[in-house]
Amino acid sequence: MFVFNKTDIEGVYIIDVKVFGDDRGYFMETYQEDEFRKAGLDYRFVQDNQSKSKKGVLRGLHFQKTHPQAKLVRVLEGEVFDVAVDLRKSSPTYGKYVGALLSGDNKRMFMIPRGFAHGFVVLSDTAVFAYKCDEFYHPEDEGGIIWNDPMVGIDWRFDGEPLLSEKDRKNPTLQEANVSFEL
Repeated sequence: MFVFNKTDIEGVYIIDVKVFGDDRGYFMETYQEDEFRKAGLDYRFVQDNQSKSKKGVLRGLHFQKTHPQAKLVRVLEGEVFDVAVDLRKSSPTYGKYVGALLSGDNKRMFMIPRGFAHGFVVLSDTAVFAYKCDEFYHPEDEGGIIWNDPMVGIDWRFDGEPLLSEKDRKNPTLQEANVSFEL
């Protein structure tokens, strides 16, 4: 059972799941195609990814330029603040972001459609992050925008300087990237 919570940006959902637990542990469904379709989220996922990161690691903001990906993201262990930035030029929320606190405890998921940049920062000592994609990863097609772009103005809910990859340090601003999706 899923509760699909709309956000302030069209197409982005925070999804709560029904968890069945007892003294042995818990069980939950993390995806059920029919339920997602009924909610208007008709995706065919083709790739699952998982990462583990330590506190302060910020991954993002990433997208694929010509092979955009929809992503269903969640945290298995730990806690992250996850962000989606609207890159759909015709959208009234172009350049705006929406964020969600995802953790192994709250078991929430974040549905990000095609046409968004995506990133997260780890708030706990470590976090195990998992996500489904509806398009394969194409390394030659990578794009990004800088995590602290003042035009986007993300409040990462993290004090201090994040740990970034060399590639993410060099990402351009949204204006410099001059990227937009027509979806």
